[in-house]
Amino acid sequence: MFKTPVYRSKSRGFLNLLEVTYHTIVKSARSGHRNAVVAMVLNMVQGMIMIFAFVLFFQVLGLRSSPIRGDMLLYIMTGIFVYLVHIRTVSSVMGAAGPTSSMMLHRPMNTIVAILAAAVSTLYLQVVTLVVILSVYHIAVTPVSIHDPIAAFGFLLSAWFTGVAVGMIFLALKPWFPRFVAAVKPLYIRINMIASGKLFVVNTLPATMIAMFDWNPLFHIIDQMRGAVFLHYNPQFTNPDYPIYVALTLIMIGLMGEFFGRQHVSLSWFAGR
Repeated sequence: MFKTPVYRSKSRGFLNLLEVTYHTIVKSARSGHRNAVVAMVLNMVQGMIMIFAFVLFFQVLGLRSSPIRGDMLLYIMTGIFVYLVHIRTVSSVMGAAGPTSSMMLHRPMNTIVAILAAAVSTLYLQVVTLVVILSVYHIAVTPVSIHDPIAAFGFLLSAWFTGVAVGMIFLALKPWFPRFVAAVKPLYIRINMIASGKLFVVNTLPATMIAMFDWNPLFHIIDQMRGAVFLHYNPQFTNPDYPIYVALTLIMIGLMGEFFGRQHVSLSWFAGR
């Protein structure tokens, strides 16, 4: 009755793993609701509410035009939406199924598949939300013009990738320091409300303020993305490669931590928590 699956070739085993990953991604993407369409709509509505709340906020403050020469909604999207992609990816990866999850009892499921599914499903939902918002705005309000759309999408992927990296660190620490991680995660989110630079233009900041936020990969990503979206903005104080180096370093540390934790897995980790 119980037997271990034996694959005739490495390619067969790889294809089987891809199939498991695909189904896990679908399960993760529709986790917000039983109906996959409703789950996507709920995600889009949350993003739209936050973006249009900031549009209204800027209108109330009397800032009817973008600080950068260009469309006001695009200025807010390059800040708020990129921040949302990063933060939601951190939360999703951090909440991925761990080695003590009941899902890990089913072969060939493993923690790497769970992490990958959480990350890819979040990216999928955010990209769909982005396309819907820009399409509605383009049709109903005014045509959307992006200076370099390929580079802009690349920086969006960079925000997602750094979110995966930070989420991996939290995920690796969570079994050992659950209360510490529970306290640090909201602190990280709140710090990035300011330190990400989504509410101001980096080129207009004094050197002292730039030095305060220069450590943050998201600070570099948002500024570089604005350079790709707006024709008349040229980032002068940020580096497009810095977030990638930071993300790769954090992912390697997170993978080593996750592997070490998996070797010492215990069902008592979360007992009584």
